[in-house]
Amino acid sequence: MDARATVDEIYRRESRRVLATLIRLLGDFDRAEEAMHDAFVAAVEQWARDGVPANPRAWLVSTGRFKAIDTARRRARFDRSLAALARELEDAAAADPIAETDDVEDDRLRLIFTCCHPALKADAQVALTLREVCGLTTEEISRAFLSSAPTIAQRIVRAKAKIRDAKIPYQVPARSELIDRLDSVLRVIYLVFNEGYSASEGDSLVRGDLSGEAIRLGRLLVELLPEPEALGLLALMLLHESRRDARTGQDGAIVLLADQDRSRWNRAVISEGAELVERAITSRRFGPYTLQAATAAATDWPQIVALYDVLLRADGSAVVALNRAVAMAMRDGPAAGLALIDEILARGELADYQFAHAARADLCRRLRRIDDARASYMRALELVKQEPERRFLERRLDELSTSGAR
Repeated sequence: MDARATVDEIYRRESRRVLATLIRLLGDFDRAEEAMHDAFVAAVEQWARDGVPANPRAWLVSTGRFKAIDTARRRARFDRSLAALARELEDAAAADPIAETDDVEDDRLRLIFTCCHPALKADAQVALTLREVCGLTTEEISRAFLSSAPTIAQRIVRAKAKIRDAKIPYQVPARSELIDRLDSVLRVIYLVFNEGYSASEGDSLVRGDLSGEAIRLGRLLVELLPEPEALGLLALMLLHESRRDARTGQDGAIVLLADQDRSRWNRAVISEGAELVERAITSRRFGPYTLQAATAAATDWPQIVALYDVLLRADGSAVVALNRAVAMAMRDGPAAGLALIDEILARGELADYQFAHAARADLCRRLRRIDDARASYMRALELVKQEPERRFLERRLDELSTSGAR
């Protein structure tokens, strides 16, 4: 592999970790991002000449930090305030700021907690973290929020300005404050996992880098704060991840849960997830993530519906209501589920959510309401941006045309 290909691979794998450390060292999102890109540009040239260093991430962090110092020195000739910044960065570098002395061992987890500062609005905390820490695009984040990309972009810009203007420190909060930010941190990690487990667009159903990173962060969070909901979230991610290999066929096509080859499920991961669910449930201080994990671990539809009844009281979101409707359809028949989905769609919250229309289409298909099924599949196709899902919906439409509902 040549130097450029190596740099590209390391950028895909390590850039967000490099950025997280540079934000901690430099104290500014935009300065850190500029420094990171300067470091990768330098890597293309120097690694081709000198070879790839033994620890590429450390090399990039060190190079980025000193690139930022050089940039501040140059600009100080035109802006005197930057002279003080350059001296401050030099002093920090001389004091070896990379040494880890805080409770949080991972810079990305550290930065997630920083972005989830209570001075920021909850949605801004999550959007900023997903963009800057996890590298999701504004389009991917907007789909996670069921919002528009310009709205999300404005939210991120305002959050950065708030951090700058309020001089919010880039530091690990005291342990007593960590738990107050837990809800936002859990939400961030779960949204990252969702984007990895079922990518919102592209040629692949999954993005293993994102789901794997979310699970890694979930494990770090449990070590830091073994709260019931942290256990529940890790359990939920593991239980879903255990089925990843069975979710697609050899041609990459989607395989529905009922049709999956269960011998391809990872039993060790399922056991770990089930044990975490048990620990969280027995604490009697659990919440929505633990309840969702319990539904993922459940084996019969009456039990799953009962769990969704509890979850809906704890988290009355439209997506939870949709999942409950699908479970009702499995327990009581497609007509019962369809009535609930029609009520949800009538409220308008999920009008642009392809899974709601795909679920409605499937229930109409099972009820042999062919025209209604076709219309809902077509609406889902208008909204879908992921190629495997598109092929799945197109196959369902073809089945309606050639053989009717089955």
